[in-house]
Amino acid sequence: MTEATQQFFATLPARAPEVLRTPVAGTLRIDLSEGHRTEHWLVRMRPGAVEVDQGVEPGDATWYCGADLFERLVTGRAQAISAVLRNESTFRGDVVLFLAFRLFFPSAPGTRDPREVAREHARWTR
Repeated sequence: MTEATQQFFATLPARAPEVLRTPVAGTLRIDLSEGHRTEHWLVRMRPGAVEVDQGVEPGDATWYCGADLFERLVTGRAQAISAVLRNESTFRGDVVLFLAFRLFFPSAPGTRDPREVAREHARWTR
């Protein structure tokens, strides 16, 4: 796996209090494939906390994703829901875990919060 992917998983526990504010609980298994090799990541989520491990234990949900797509996700160059809808990755199990996990991915470079844009526009029109 790439350094960006490794770093992404390493930072999840520290970022969890900021990201996981809803009452979500369960284990998401992420299967990242590259050629004939697959890495299995287990992300145990609960409100405000995440534990990350590697292993093949079953989860409450499983997300199958290519390693190259996952790197684009962790660098903000792709969107998780769009990838699933385009069938670039697949998912089964508790969809709430997938929806919660996607919040850890960064926004695309140059993306701005629409509320911020509206505030700036309101300032200019006064």
